[in-house]
Amino acid sequence: MKLKSNTEEIKLRGAYYTPYDLATSIVNKFIRLSDYKNVLEPSCGDGVFIDAIIESGLRKSTKITAVEINEEETTKLSVKYGNKSNIKIVHEDFFKFYLDNINNSFDLIIGNPPYIRYQYLTELQRNEMSEMLIHEGLVPNKLINSWVAFVVASTTLLSNNGTMVFVLPAELLQVVYARQLRDLLISKYSEITLLTFTELIFSDIEQEVVVLIAKKGLKHKGIRVIQMTNVSDIDNLDIDTIPFIKTNNTSEKWTKYFVDSSEISAISSIKKDARFKKFSDFAIINVGVTTGNNSYFSVTDETKINYDLSEVCIPLIGKSSHVHGIFYTKSDAEFNVKKGRRSYLVHFPENDSLLKDGYKKYIEYGVNNEANTGYKCRIRDKWYVVPSIWIPDAFFLRRNNLYPKFVINKINAISTDTMHRIKFREGVNPNIVLLSYYNSISMTFTEINGRSYGGGVLEILPSEVGDIYLPIIDNIDNALLLETLKKVDDLIRKGSAIEVVMDLIDSVILIDILGISDKTCKEFRNIWKKLQTRRLSRTH
Repeated sequence: MKLKSNTEEIKLRGAYYTPYDLATSIVNKFIRLSDYKNVLEPSCGDGVFIDAIIESGLRKSTKITAVEINEEETTKLSVKYGNKSNIKIVHEDFFKFYLDNINNSFDLIIGNPPYIRYQYLTELQRNEMSEMLIHEGLVPNKLINSWVAFVVASTTLLSNNGTMVFVLPAELLQVVYARQLRDLLISKYSEITLLTFTELIFSDIEQEVVVLIAKKGLKHKGIRVIQMTNVSDIDNLDIDTIPFIKTNNTSEKWTKYFVDSSEISAISSIKKDARFKKFSDFAIINVGVTTGNNSYFSVTDETKINYDLSEVCIPLIGKSSHVHGIFYTKSDAEFNVKKGRRSYLVHFPENDSLLKDGYKKYIEYGVNNEANTGYKCRIRDKWYVVPSIWIPDAFFLRRNNLYPKFVINKINAISTDTMHRIKFREGVNPNIVLLSYYNSISMTFTEINGRSYGGGVLEILPSEVGDIYLPIIDNIDNALLLETLKKVDDLIRKGSAIEVVMDLIDSVILIDILGISDKTCKEFRNIWKKLQTRRLSRTH
C-alpha cells in the first residue's frame, strides 16, 4: 500500500513479516492441503506462508493466488515462484483486489494482514475500505485498522466450507473498534479457534499477536481460546481434546473465553442477579483532563511559587503513585508536595486581562520551550487555557499493574488523563459505592472489561469502567460502612496485597450482607487470578 512517508516505511506498511517457524507450525498443524483447491494469501509479503505450504507438500491441483502491494516484494516473489504454474502473484492493493473479485471464492485464506492505522492510508484506500465495510454491513470509522478490513473482506471471499487462518494483533480479543468484527466472525463461522502466546512472537515489536483459525460450516460449535507459551507449543498441541464454548453475547470481549464454560456461566449469572448493578448506574465516568502537555501544565510547589501561580493552581493527582489509599486527602496532597512532585494543575483564566505578570512569564516560558506546539494545544483559541475543568467526586485509575484503584476525592483535586473522573448520580452515597468495588466479583469484571498491553498493563476506558458490576449494599449499617472503609484504606496504605482487601470485602459484603456463598466468592477469585496472571505473565 502506498502510504505517507513521515514515519519508517516498514511501520507505515504494517510489514512485520511472520517468523518462518510460526508459519510452518500453523500450516503443519491446521492445514490439510487436500481439502483446499483454491488458496488466497491477501498480503503475501516475503512469501513465508507459501513457502510453508510448498514444504508441506503443495499439489499441482491446488492453486495459490498471492496478493502483494509492494512492487519490490512482488518482483522478488515472481522470480521466487516463477517455475510454479499453480502460484499466481498479483501486484495490487488488496482492497481493490477484493472489489474486483467479490464474486469469486477461495477454500483457504491464510496470512498476516498489515497493521496500518487509518490515518496512514491514502484517501483512495480509505474510500475502498469504507466501501467494503459498508457492503458487509459494518459501520466504517477512523479507528478501524487495516487488519480489520482484511479479515472482513476475506470472510466474504471465503467459500461456504472454507477456512481462514490469520496472524492478527491480540486487539481482536478486546478493543472496541473490533467489536463489529467479533460479531461478524461469530455470525459467519461455525468454529473459531484462537491461539495466544505469553511470550512475544515478533521479536522486533512489542505487539502481542493471536492466531485465528476460523472455519465456515453448517454446524455451529462456538469458540475456544488456547493459551501457549511460544510457537513450539503448537507442534505438541492436541487440538481435538480442547472443547469449543458456545457463544452468547457477541458484543462482549473475547477475553472472557480465557476461562472455561462453567466460569463463563458464573459471570453471566451475576449480570442477571438483582443484587448487582453496573458502575454506570451509580456514577458518570469521564476521562481526566487532557492538558495537551502534562509536563507544562502539571507543576511542582517550587514552580507555583516562582511564577506566583497560587491562584490558578488546582490540587492534582498526576500519577498513580500519588495515590496512597482509597481516599485522596489533604495529607496525601501535602506529602506529594513535600516530595517535589507535580502536585498542581495550572488553569489560566480565559480573560487575558486577568493574567498577572507571573502568569505571563510562565506562558512565555512555555512558548520558549515549545509547550504550545503539541496538537491539543495548537487547536485551542488560547493554547494555555486548558478546557473541561471540573472537579470530580472520585477517580478511577486508567492504566494499572496489579489492579485499578478507585479513590474518593476529599480535597477538590483534579486529575490528568491518567485517571478517569467520576461524578456520582444524585442520591448515591459515594462511600457505599467505594466499598462495593473492592471484592472478587467486581475485580473480575475489571479484568474482563479492560484490555491488556505489553508489560502486563491493564487499561480500562470510561465505558468499560461503567460495565463493572457492583453489589448493591444500600442497607449496610453506617458504622460498619465507615469501619470497613477505614480498614481498607489502612491496608492499601500499608501496601497489603489486594487479596487481603478482597478477603475482607468478600466476607463483609458478599457473604454476610448479600448472602453469596463462600464457594462463589472463591470461584470468582480464581477467575480474577487466572486473568490477572495471564496478563502479568507478559511482563517478561
